Amino acid sequence: MMKFAGTLKNRIAFYYILTTAILVFVAFLAVYSIVKITVYHDLDRDIQTEVKKHLSEISIQQGIVTIEHEEEWREREHNTLDVNPVFIQFSDTLGKVFEKSPNLKKHVLKIHPEQEDKTLYDCQLEGNQIRQIQVPLYEKGKKIGYLIIAMSLVDGLSVLHNLFIILVLAYPTILLILFLIARSIAGRSIRPIQNVISTARMITRDNLKSRITPPANRDEIFTLTETINALLDRIEQAVEREKQFTSDASHELRTPLAVIRGTLEVLQRKPRSVEEYNQKISHCITEVDRINSMIEQLLVLARLENQKQSVTLEPLVLNEIISACWTHFDAKILDKQIQIKESYTDTFEVASDRYFLTIILHNLVSNALKYSPEKSTIEVAIQPQPQGTLLCLKDQGMGINPTEWATVFQPFYRSKAAQDQPEIKGHGLGLSIVSRLCELLGIQISLDSKEGGGTSIFLFFPAEN
Repeated sequence: MMKFAGTLKNRIAFYYILTTAILVFVAFLAVYSIVKITVYHDLDRDIQTEVKKHLSEISIQQGIVTIEHEEEWREREHNTLDVNPVFIQFSDTLGKVFEKSPNLKKHVLKIHPEQEDKTLYDCQLEGNQIRQIQVPLYEKGKKIGYLIIAMSLVDGLSVLHNLFIILVLAYPTILLILFLIARSIAGRSIRPIQNVISTARMITRDNLKSRITPPANRDEIFTLTETINALLDRIEQAVEREKQFTSDASHELRTPLAVIRGTLEVLQRKPRSVEEYNQKISHCITEVDRINSMIEQLLVLARLENQKQSVTLEPLVLNEIISACWTHFDAKILDKQIQIKESYTDTFEVASDRYFLTIILHNLVSNALKYSPEKSTIEVAIQPQPQGTLLCLKDQGMGINPTEWATVFQPFYRSKAAQDQPEIKGHGLGLSIVSRLCELLGIQISLDSKEGGGTSIFLFFPAEN
């Protein structure tokens, strides 16, 4: 079948009419067949009645067929050709007529040897269709002739012909009317889709506020509009995060670049001593390192945002990874005389990605060391839970105001307490990376903190991982 082109409204109407056309055709065929069967059934019944009646009205003696009460028989309906004509004929086996009804006049009913006796069949009488039966007549077991009874099929065939013409003319008319009705109903049904299309055309990157109005009926189109609106919400949030991320990144990168430019301009104004050159160059190198660190973290965030990283879960001993983190920060721990207190004795195994889990713990340990005062204590505890394993990292740093807990995981966000201490360097990207990686690995992260009271970070590793 050729693919039907056109609008959705026309396609819905077309497929509806295609199905309806088959159903109507079957219905019309059934009507025509039932009427045809009824016509033939009634005619056959009448002929069989005539056969029984006439067999009871005849007698056979010495090969001669005699009709009892012949005068009455001739006065019955067999005298007319107009109303329910019944043609009666008695013949021998060779077709010679003994007796026939007056309505046959000069015509005779032919014997059809190829037809089985007592079987009804169609034939013609002087060009007119008739229904006929030939019943053999026996005397002492010997066939001596036939009782032939026929009735006209003209009226019945006329009814069937008229019915056929009516059905043929009505068929395309009905389908056309149904197509127009279906097209109108389909148009009203897909009107919400037109609303979806018109609203979607108005939505651009700079205009993500528009939403599709759901239809009143909670049907599939309602679900579609709700799904699209939810998608638009996610896209708008992603675009807003991208805009904010770009703005924050450009701002953060602009600061160290301005410092480097200012330092170089100072060096360019007049000759300096070697010590001054070394001091300014060291300062520029520090800012370059800061830019490199920021760019690396931005790249990690970008990869996580696009979810291009592949996660490889494997059994890992959590104790060993934490111990490796402490080793990595030995110099800083010694420099600030930080005491590390580990509150676990058992070995805890979790299912996670080694590379990403190492990044998470490195960032958390780095923050704990950065914000902890000298000669303070950092505690790490691992506890088994009914549904998994809980890791807690607690420092004695400046802490975070509870009103800021929900925002500390956003890119470039630094708490007010950290902003008040400019000697503590940072970009506000560490916890954002940690949050994204925890989401990627199925780790639940939370914190508990207050200003001046330190910060506790909790990582929950579900056993289902």
